[in-house]
Amino acid sequence: MGYELNRKICDLIPYEPISGDYSIRLDANESPESFPPEITQQIKTAVDSICFNRYPDPYAKELISAFAEYYNIDPTLVTAGNGSDELIFLIESAFLEKGDKMLVVSPDFSMYSFYSSICEVECDTFYKDNTLNIDVDSLINRINTTNIKLLIFSNPCNPTGQGITAQQAQRLISSVNALVVLDEAYMDFWDQSLINQVNSFSNLIVLRTASKAVGSAALRLGFAISNRTVSDAIKAVKSPYNVNSISQAIGTIIYRNKEYLTSRQKMIVRNKEKLYNELVKISEKQVDFIVYKSFANFIFIKTPYGKEIFDYLRDNSIVIRHMGEYIRITAGTDYEIDRVVCCIREFFSR
Repeated sequence: MGYELNRKICDLIPYEPISGDYSIRLDANESPESFPPEITQQIKTAVDSICFNRYPDPYAKELISAFAEYYNIDPTLVTAGNGSDELIFLIESAFLEKGDKMLVVSPDFSMYSFYSSICEVECDTFYKDNTLNIDVDSLINRINTTNIKLLIFSNPCNPTGQGITAQQAQRLISSVNALVVLDEAYMDFWDQSLINQVNSFSNLIVLRTASKAVGSAALRLGFAISNRTVSDAIKAVKSPYNVNSISQAIGTIIYRNKEYLTSRQKMIVRNKEKLYNELVKISEKQVDFIVYKSFANFIFIKTPYGKEIFDYLRDNSIVIRHMGEYIRITAGTDYEIDRVVCCIREFFSR
């Protein structure tokens, strides 16, 4: 009798991002450009000094020091991970026990609930209102009346680009006993972060990533920031050498180039506003083309023509993200924005 996969994984299908060669990629919310030659040279020098026969620093001390200095926070409250995905899975598996219940909101990042199924934790869903916003009071009530042990959501939200203010987040966290995991992957583009306030709460973990504004998706670097007790617990349950030496060395260099990162972050926000304004002009002439205000580096659009627009753009060597009756477009360079807007106008003028 042959071995059979267990029920929770037997029907899983591997995640397949859009593949192929396209002139413009606006589907993954990546930074629109890589690093200039002066930073690239610093990276090469750092990589040349790596002892490849040795395991990496298990606590990524230099990387965390550079990250903490960039955000002006205490490095002892930071844990580095192999992307935020590793930390999300780690937190759900370690901080929840069999029989516990967690809560996600919808729409939001799909991997939160996916990892819960692998951890065999019951996962409930809180649905946003018709404007795709979170009713904070209703969410608080849901957590307190259904024995939720962990809440996780992105702020600003992926994929909608909307979010709750720091004041709303503070009220939410202080009103519940559940552990609140606040995924701030896109908070570099907004000013409502709680990263400097983790010591004020016993039940808060803030997640950050190097994949968006920091422009280092290739490195797979994520960070969990929390009070000392929770931070020590995360460090205790993570694998010993979870962040490789190359990512640590390069990440340290990148976070130390604060002036460049700040300048590029401002450029991305400007380009996002340009993309938003151009798409709003299209929406003024198209009834079934609703453009949402965004605090992230992308624009979210509701339209029944989503699949047709996606296909038309792809035929023009441009890829965006298609999600049912919605599409999501990353803010790229000025040229990329001009091209995607021009093609969408062409689509509607046919």
